[in-house]
Amino acid sequence: MKRILIALGLSVTLVMIIGYAAFRFSPAVQDAVVARAIRAQMDRTNRLPRGDDALRILLCGTSSPMPLRAAAKSCTLIAAGQQLFLIDIGPESSENLALWRIPIAEVEHVFLTHFHSDHIGELGEFNMQSWVQGRRSPLQVHGPDGVEQVVAGFNDAYALDRSYRNAHHDRGRGLLPLDAGVMTARRITDLKAGEAPRGRRTVVYERDGVVVTAIEVDHRPVTPALAYRFDYRGRSVVITGDTVLYAPLTAATRGADVLVSEAESHHLQNLVADQAAAMGARNLARVLRDTTDYHIDPLQAARLANEAGVRELVYTHIAPPIVAKPLEIPWLRGVSEIRAQGVRLGRDGMLITVPLDGGPIRFDQL
Repeated sequence: MKRILIALGLSVTLVMIIGYAAFRFSPAVQDAVVARAIRAQMDRTNRLPRGDDALRILLCGTSSPMPLRAAAKSCTLIAAGQQLFLIDIGPESSENLALWRIPIAEVEHVFLTHFHSDHIGELGEFNMQSWVQGRRSPLQVHGPDGVEQVVAGFNDAYALDRSYRNAHHDRGRGLLPLDAGVMTARRITDLKAGEAPRGRRTVVYERDGVVVTAIEVDHRPVTPALAYRFDYRGRSVVITGDTVLYAPLTAATRGADVLVSEAESHHLQNLVADQAAAMGARNLARVLRDTTDYHIDPLQAARLANEAGVRELVYTHIAPPIVAKPLEIPWLRGVSEIRAQGVRLGRDGMLITVPLDGGPIRFDQL
């Protein structure tokens, strides 16, 4: 038996050596292997299930502005039936969507909660990528007062890029029509910059059973700042954007199946600030401490979820970043005493499926 195993091992080794030699010295073998690998990669289907009619939430960016290699900045994708929507599109998030093979050319509407860089930084890149992949109409970008300025800025910054790509690839074939590459701003008209928040709600989209409601939240001095509620055939999800605990948001969230809430652990954020100050980074320390007065903390988000009667609370925009699993314990300290069940830490690639029949909400990871 021992001789048989030795002979088998030698045979496998010999085959590997021959195979490597063939690849190393034969361009034809190299091309065949590479072509097969390319085909396998391109044959991968998009990882967002679309076969059934459900409400789905995909977290495509769960980090705060503080960098974390494993997480992109703020981004949430909603799939309602055959419609796809984005809420915010922070840096690194469009790379996630590409790696997961999400059909981004089908996204026609982006809803911005506000204009901090970690929520809008990849708007221009996402617009370009979805245009190149086949979108044939301008991307519609909805947001509060100021959205025209933001969209115009990205359109202007990418103007030369569009012209280069059109000139090189289009050549009169209609492959990359220039008009489809220019985003259109859709301002939510009854909310004005500089006004104190009053908790107003505005329906901003309604089609094929999907109703999107913008909800004014309190992220002062950022005004207006918005949350969004998506209702689809009796199921619903609320994405808070950035906010403090705010009674009108609780009221607008009532009865939702899922609450995707930003959250900052204030006591951990202050510990980070203390260490930054001790190392002489006083400017950074002050900025870190300042953030605690306009972000909701995990305990407050748990109370909001309870008062609103939501089935599942999912944290996103997580600050400070949880760089190792044991840090989940202090980050979530006290949450279980307020809300014992129905709480999850969001991660990039978390896919939440809300069945239309009211069955159990499912959580998967792409």
